[in-house]
Amino acid sequence: MSKILEVNNLHVSFNTHGGEVKAVRGVDFHLDKGETLAIVGESGSGKSVTTKALMRLIPNPPGFIKGGEMIFEGKDLAKLPEKDMQKIRGKDISMIFQDPMTSLNPTMTIGKQIMEPLVKHQNMSKNDAKKRAIELLKLVGLPSPETRFKQYPHQFSGGQRQRVVIAIALACNPKILIADEPTTALDVTIQAQILELMKDLQNKIDTSIIFITHDLGVVANVADRVAVMYGGQIVETGTVDEIFYDPRHPYTWGLIGSMPTTETEGEQELVAIPGTPPDLLNPPKGDAFALRSEYALKVDFEQEPPYYQVSDTHFVKSWLLHPSAPKVEPPEIVKLRQRQMPSNYKEPVLVEGVRS
Repeated sequence: MSKILEVNNLHVSFNTHGGEVKAVRGVDFHLDKGETLAIVGESGSGKSVTTKALMRLIPNPPGFIKGGEMIFEGKDLAKLPEKDMQKIRGKDISMIFQDPMTSLNPTMTIGKQIMEPLVKHQNMSKNDAKKRAIELLKLVGLPSPETRFKQYPHQFSGGQRQRVVIAIALACNPKILIADEPTTALDVTIQAQILELMKDLQNKIDTSIIFITHDLGVVANVADRVAVMYGGQIVETGTVDEIFYDPRHPYTWGLIGSMPTTETEGEQELVAIPGTPPDLLNPPKGDAFALRSEYALKVDFEQEPPYYQVSDTHFVKSWLLHPSAPKVEPPEIVKLRQRQMPSNYKEPVLVEGVRS
């Protein structure tokens, strides 16, 4: 597959009264054409900041892109003038935000809000834009689209509003669609419908998706590849099968362990990750997860780990994969999931300057 986006050594910080918060610290990843990449991690790990940096939506001040590249179709988005970025934002790269009510203008009809990017980016006439807006409302599964076109956001349910937001994001057939926890505010039934809708629309318009979530259950349903974020860094990346059935980073084990599973009989206690995320005003010297990990080695508190390559698609930032490190078994709840898949263990290899 050819890459549509490549992010290299991205750093994003925020100036605060207490000092500089290093929210994103050297993030590397790529997105292939037509694929869905899920970025997962608990709140504060840097997921949303990373993707808002791609859209150049970091409020400045206090936030700023401190360094790195975001290469899209040969252009570095980090260095583009705002006027050029406005031509890309909403047209080539669109975003679905977490709360549809705050994403929609309560004083404008739904139809006008869908027409807006069509008129601005596609140079459509108002009549053509109206026809296309009604088509989009139908495409995202809203009944009576001609009637809905004239209504206001408060006349829609939460799930219906999220469908409208998706229609706006898809209006210009974007090459990249960023979905920032688009189903978090919805109940599980509507959540399943929205996820199914996104998969169906991806096939129809051939877009690439970056899906941000803290819910690994959602990841299993939508993603091709997964990037696990912690403390402003990507600590593990791989295919869905590699992340679920052959995870190597203790933080990934913790995320999987916090999920309910049907494999356990009787009452089941969910496993919580102890401690709290690191203070990114003063990031830790070594492995950011060391203080919360029962598997931490002495070197984890002294030196940041490099990336180790497990397979062509699987990279892990952990000293546990060093040849001299003690062999550590993942927790039993993780091994339960591993047993569901054939063994595909591969010896990790240190990679210098890896681009995940």
